[in-house]
Amino acid sequence: MATQGTAHSRHIVLVGPAFPYRGGIAHFVDRLERELSSRGHQTDIISFRRLYPTIFFPGKTQFEPEPAASHADASRRMIDSCNPLSWRSSADAINEADPDIVVLNYWMPFFAPAMGTIARRVRRPGRSVVAIVHNAIPHERRPGDRMLTNYLLKRPDQLVALSRRVSDDLEQAFGVRSTVVPHPLYDHFGPGIARTEARSALDLPTDAPVLLFFGFVRHYKGLDLLLQAMPSIVESLPRARLVVAGEFYEDEELCRSIVTQSEMERHVTFHDGYVAEKDVRTYFSAADVVVQPYRSATQSGVAQISFFYDRPLITTDVGGLAEVVDEGQTGFIVKPNEPDELSRAVIRFFSGGCAAEMTENVGRAKHGFSWSVLAEALEEL
Repeated sequence: MATQGTAHSRHIVLVGPAFPYRGGIAHFVDRLERELSSRGHQTDIISFRRLYPTIFFPGKTQFEPEPAASHADASRRMIDSCNPLSWRSSADAINEADPDIVVLNYWMPFFAPAMGTIARRVRRPGRSVVAIVHNAIPHERRPGDRMLTNYLLKRPDQLVALSRRVSDDLEQAFGVRSTVVPHPLYDHFGPGIARTEARSALDLPTDAPVLLFFGFVRHYKGLDLLLQAMPSIVESLPRARLVVAGEFYEDEELCRSIVTQSEMERHVTFHDGYVAEKDVRTYFSAADVVVQPYRSATQSGVAQISFFYDRPLITTDVGGLAEVVDEGQTGFIVKPNEPDELSRAVIRFFSGGCAAEMTENVGRAKHGFSWSVLAEALEEL
């Protein structure tokens, strides 16, 4: 329990991964708990004691390498994704706590049986059960996905989507309506640092154009497409550097071979591995622009980190990614699967005299992505 409630507060239980688990959903749950707690609500987190079975997890570890001050202290690790008895005991613990609001975080069909069972068992008169849907349709689809997601979606009283695209997916694919609240900024990694300091830490030239690809590398994120664009970028911007910061889950051999065959070794730096929270700000502070060459997406936590650090985005027009970018003002939106379009957008960003203006525009636009807006929506549902 993080905060004792006041006379006008609610008791809110969040269900989802939290510290010590790593990744965007865990960061989201931790940060939302902090926001709700700061508003005077009594908060608890029911988290996982086993998230992904090791056999299904492509990374090196599921846990943060070290704690940070931003982590919530309200987490109870109870849910085993593979053990239905834990789903029931978790629901029983929630019912015993008797909260006013239960907020489940849903992002992939594998967790639908656990989340759906918990949602069904905690419904009570006078209690609001809400599911925040991060993804309605998974990036990598498998047989049974629709059935599993449908099982979860029928249980909550209300659904919240973090982009219009997810809301449209919910209505078109599953026939359910949702409230749209833009994904808030990830603002818990600490303030930015001087660009010269950040570049020195990463051994980057102080005056070079620097692009950043950040996050786990999966095929759907299209890093290979950005690497294919690099020769054209370097032809126009001979000092350009691309920093790839994130752990490879897929395509490592493919990506490294593209760099070797195109002789881009001097222009592409791989920082292969999970980026600890304390180091996130260094990468974004060093970059001029963040590039998201995704083949598919819903929304992206990387975009929300980028905006927090006042970094413009070059992103593909897939899922809800384009909803974050004001074309020509806070970044550029390009067609997916088109390396030539990526290279033209990068060259335009650096050569068209718009980098400084876009950076200023992001600094103004980011205030529309607030955790208080999400908290208010949950309070009113």
